[in-house]
Amino acid sequence: MLKMLLLSHKSLCIRWTKSRDAKEGVVAVSGNETKTSVIEVNCETDFVAKNEDFTNFVKELSELNNEKNAKLEEMKNSKMKNGETVEDNVVTVIAKNGEKITIGIAKTIENAVTLNNHYLHTVVKDNISKLAVIVSIETKDNSDTVRNFGKQLSMHIAASNPLALTSDQIDQSVLDKEQELVTEELKNSGKPDDIAKKISLGKMNKFKEENSLLSQALVMEPKKKVQDIVKELSITDLKIKEFYRIKIGE
Repeated sequence: MLKMLLLSHKSLCIRWTKSRDAKEGVVAVSGNETKTSVIEVNCETDFVAKNEDFTNFVKELSELNNEKNAKLEEMKNSKMKNGETVEDNVVTVIAKNGEKITIGIAKTIENAVTLNNHYLHTVVKDNISKLAVIVSIETKDNSDTVRNFGKQLSMHIAASNPLALTSDQIDQSVLDKEQELVTEELKNSGKPDDIAKKISLGKMNKFKEENSLLSQALVMEPKKKVQDIVKELSITDLKIKEFYRIKIGE
């Protein structure tokens, strides 16, 4: 009888919260220097995001996420320490807190001959925060110099939010949208077409430069670009392989 009542309560909670927005929450990072994962878990309020039941669930989920290589469907059907599946545990957390809880984006970065570094901003607890960055550096050099660079770079990415590693990797739809904004801005400027085209090209080149990681001015040393710092390290096989940035609310 008690079990039936609990199931009924959980079912009601899911129906009550289904149409509501879950725009708050946290991200959690797990793994090591060779394989690192991040997962987003959303809720409705910052109060619940800092609740111990919620953060304990997220912490265990983040370890499972790394184990399953961020394969969400496989992870949702996996069992947690209490013997119940992730999906069943989500329902339990919803029932306990009375808020909509959703599992959002998940990502695993694992590359050959790389050193991963991560950075957490606005930490809620341990490996849980509001913003997380993972950066993967390809090199056989395992020195403190490389580690310090990785830490500095991950902090830079957190602050500057690059769209891609290089300009040719920026999504075409993003470039098209920016081009529309630039064209609209210049439409009523009264400038001759040839001048307007030059201005448009300059603005687009600047947009690409400011949103590509390698060509961005390093936050800690604004007079130098990220690619300049890479050259100054003088490590022949070093290159930035990939990065990932996620922030709650973006």
